[in-house]
Amino acid sequence: MTIRLGGIIAGLAITLVLVLWSLLPGAYNYAFGPAPEKQPSSYFYEHGEGPAGGFAFDGAFGKWDVAQLQRGYQVYKEVCSACHSMKFVAFRNLKQLGYTDAEVDAEAATWTVPGIDPATGETTTRPGEPTDAFPSPYPNAIAAAAANNNAIPPDLSLMTKARHDGSNYVYDLLTGYGEPDPAKAAKVGFETPDGLYFNKHFHNVNIAMPPPLSDGQVTFADGTESTVPQMSKDVAAFLTWTAEPSLVERRQTGWFVLGFLLFATALAFLSYKQIWAGLKPKKS
Repeated sequence: MTIRLGGIIAGLAITLVLVLWSLLPGAYNYAFGPAPEKQPSSYFYEHGEGPAGGFAFDGAFGKWDVAQLQRGYQVYKEVCSACHSMKFVAFRNLKQLGYTDAEVDAEAATWTVPGIDPATGETTTRPGEPTDAFPSPYPNAIAAAAANNNAIPPDLSLMTKARHDGSNYVYDLLTGYGEPDPAKAAKVGFETPDGLYFNKHFHNVNIAMPPPLSDGQVTFADGTESTVPQMSKDVAAFLTWTAEPSLVERRQTGWFVLGFLLFATALAFLSYKQIWAGLKPKKS
């Protein structure tokens, strides 16, 4: 018994020594060692707050601004679609933005989508139909990378769900382009490599996508001035809709569910008062 107890104590002592041997150097360096050096890009990154006033769909009582969604679609079509696809959205979905069947048919026909020649079976192109998804501007990922400095433009169908606080992320990214402060850049040794662009709202401030928007780039049908912030807000709202077209309806349904639960709770309480409250429990 004594030998067994001594072995257990010796084993615990050796284990304790090994644990301390592995932990103490790291703890000492953490407490007394030099602070980790900040990356030069961290001096320039700024967390964006989204557009002033937010979006019309924000909050529990938010609603889609149909005119804004139509403007956002126009920005996507005339600017973003040159590089980005939306493979999970069909032309027929545009009916939810207030377009009629005839307008959707006409709009789909303005796009060129991949097709198959029924006579030869060869790959060809044809005008789009309402059932088609928005096409990719590139035939494959290799072609996309070759045309964009080896960076493949992501599909935008679900972009606002794929990024934290996605609506504000898209807006901040589109409005974050500029130039770093020269004095600060020289002080910390920061530079933007060739083929990349400075964006203060991008996580490492150097991004492969060139600035896509410029003032007056799009002429809106409703006469809205097409400034960079305006176009950024509109296309961010549109991409929120493509990612969650039922966002507003889901929130509205939530209010009905909460109302029903409150009613059911009140009904159950009144039933208890009416049927069971008068009964006294039996004494054991």
